[in-house]
Amino acid sequence: MSKKFRYAITFFIVLILGGTIGFYIMKNQTKSLSPEETITYRHDNLKVNVFYNRPYKKEREIFGNLVPYNKVWRTGANEATTFKVNQDIMVDGSLLEAGEYTLWTIPNKDSWKVIFNKKMYAWGIDLTTEDAARDPNYDALTIEVPARKKLNVTEQFTIYFDRQQEMHMLFLTWDKTFIAIPFNKSRSVDTTTEV
Repeated sequence: MSKKFRYAITFFIVLILGGTIGFYIMKNQTKSLSPEETITYRHDNLKVNVFYNRPYKKEREIFGNLVPYNKVWRTGANEATTFKVNQDIMVDGSLLEAGEYTLWTIPNKDSWKVIFNKKMYAWGIDLTTEDAARDPNYDALTIEVPARKKLNVTEQFTIYFDRQQEMHMLFLTWDKTFIAIPFNKSRSVDTTTEV
């Protein structure tokens, strides 16, 4: 084995190790700015888990600026937000099968598109382009819901569940904007899976 070949192999090993270590250092530093959270919602035999990272407003203008309008957002910070459900559900009247999805949104002033994508991603953005890492070929469901304003400011991006009458609701809120995503159990054959 020639010296040049050994140097090339050593260089590539150092490059790969350096990149991996750098990625984990960056990941740990961003967690302090946008801590991660997992929320679980249960009703009868329905179970839904959402994992996401929670950035702060910090006096910034959020929607239309930090989070641009009409552009795919990872719906939080750091990793892509994940949505896991143990049985088929109807999301705003459309079927979403039991399973694990990444949750993406396209905010606009009056409405948001909400996208459930079948692919899991290591990070919420492509680090070379800084665009959302979502591959639209894996979209399982896209719905559009109204964007609503509120009087008080939500400082830290928040996702939570609530039940209103006979409907389950998934809320996303940050700054003075929120959306509500209605869902309910599917009337089809029970396909409960482990979540």
